[in-house]
Formats: sequence, C-alpha cells, structure tokens
Amino acid sequence: MHTSIFLEFFKRTRNRSTEIIEKVIQGIFLILGLITVGCVLLITVYLVISGIPAIKEIGLIHFLFGKEWASTAAEPKYGILPFILTSVYGTAGAILMGVPVGFFAAVYLSKVASKKVRAVIETAVNLLAGIPSVVYGLVGMLVLVPAIREVFHVPDGASLLAAIVVLAIMVLPNIIKVSVTALDAVPKEFEDASLALGATPTETFFRVSVPAAKSGIAAAVVLGVGRAVGEAMAVMMVAGNVANMPSLFQSVRFLTTAVSGEMAYSSPGSLQRNALFSIALVLFLFIMLINATLNFFLKRDKEK
Repeated sequence: MHTSIFLEFFKRTRNRSTEIIEKVIQGIFLILGLITVGCVLLITVYLVISGIPAIKEIGLIHFLFGKEWASTAAEPKYGILPFILTSVYGTAGAILMGVPVGFFAAVYLSKVASKKVRAVIETAVNLLAGIPSVVYGLVGMLVLVPAIREVFHVPDGASLLAAIVVLAIMVLPNIIKVSVTALDAVPKEFEDASLALGATPTETFFRVSVPAAKSGIAAAVVLGVGRAVGEAMAVMMVAGNVANMPSLFQSVRFLTTAVSGEMAYSSPGSLQRNALFSIALVLFLFIMLINATLNFFLKRDKEK
C-alpha cells in the first residue's frame, strides 16, 4: 500500500517536473524567436530611417533608374540602375551555373555514391563552405581574372563573368549540403515502392525522391540566392568595381560593393552616406522580394 502511494507520488512529481522543464524550454525558444524577429525589425526600421531622406532628395525615379553614379563629382549623380541590373544578372548567372551542378551533385551523393566516396566529397564541400570570402576573391583575382583576359582577349579580366563564376562556386556548398539533407530525409519506402512497380533507380531518384524533397531543395536555392546577392568582398576583388552598365566582359559594380566601397570615406550625415544607406535598403527589399516570390510558389505547389 505504502509502496503504491509512493510510486504514485513519484510519478506525479516527475510529470510536474517534466511539464515545468518543457514550459521553460518553450519560453526560451519563444524569447529567441522574438529576438530574431526584433533584430529583423530593427534593421528594417534603421534602413528605412537612414535611406528614405536621400531618396526624397534625389528623387525615386532618378535614384532607381539613373544610369550614372558619381557621388564625389562636383555635380554628384546618384543613379543606381547599373548596380541593380548588375546584381540581378550576376545573381541569375551564378544560380544558373551553380544550381544544376549542386543539384546533381546532391543527388549523386545521397542516392548513388558509396560511403567512402560520399565521405571524401562531403569533406571537400565542407571545406568549400568554410573558406573565407576574401580567399575566393584572392584566388579569382590571381587565377580566374588573368585566365578570362587570355582566353577571351579582353583588356581586363575583372568583369561580370569573373564575378558570376566566383559566385557560382561560392553557392555550391549551401546548395549541396541542404539538398543532400532533404534527399536523405525522403522515406525509403517511397523508393522501394517505386522500384517494386518496375521503375529504374534513375527514374526513382528523379520522379520520386526529388519531388518528395522539393521543399528542401528549394530552401537550398534560397540560401544560394541569399549568398550570391549578399556577397561583397569576393565580388569586389574580381568584378573591377566600376559603375558601368552590366556587360559580360566589362568591369561592373554590384549593390553590395557599391555600399562597401564608399562607406569608409563618406562623411556622416552627407547625401553620399545617406544614398549608400538607400542602396542598402534597395538590396534588403530585393532579397525580401526574392524570398517572398519563392515562398509563394512553394506554397502554391503544396496547395495543389
């Protein structure tokens, strides 16, 4: 009798302790989530407050669609259309080059490669992910830029093409790692059922496993886009950093490099400094638009 009462008391005490621990953990997660949202809101508000005055003074049309940037001239001009188009073309080119390579590499690692081969390749991918941006830029400046100059017979190899190649290499680790994780999470029963119905392994991989892991692969692409859009140092070292309209073999300047290249010598409170904050605001909205667009298509596919 006493033993059963003691066991019942012990169970109730343990359940209460478990509930308290779970509530504490949930509270910690809630606080961390609110901190994350607060940081995003703080950055948004700061960029809006710092960037809107310059846009009002310059004019939204002249700022977004102006083709000339000369912030230190006697008569300064603040048109960022070359930066916007360069960022769009550079990101699109990097994604077009990097996504197919990363996707097929992920399928191979997850579904085809042996354990030894997978371990070696994953080590190399992790190494690529850990290399600092400045190292990518340095290698690109010393190897890729001269190669482009020699192969295509152009005056300077620092160009949009060099930036696209470097960005494509830089987005590979994110795309491969996240895609492999998504493909590994596909239940083996799906593939077994497909094989049992007579499908070949290749058909099973691309018609069963890949569609089942579609959301994870899309997340990998989003991460790749974010890496490509937000990169500054490596791009600055290989793109030439000249405010030209985008051309494949011409020196160009991205939105990120426009901010990082002039922020150091711009005077606090000046129109130049505020215009740089406006560029940062445009870049921030650009990334949000890309993420919102991809999420919209993902949700629409889920509903279907």
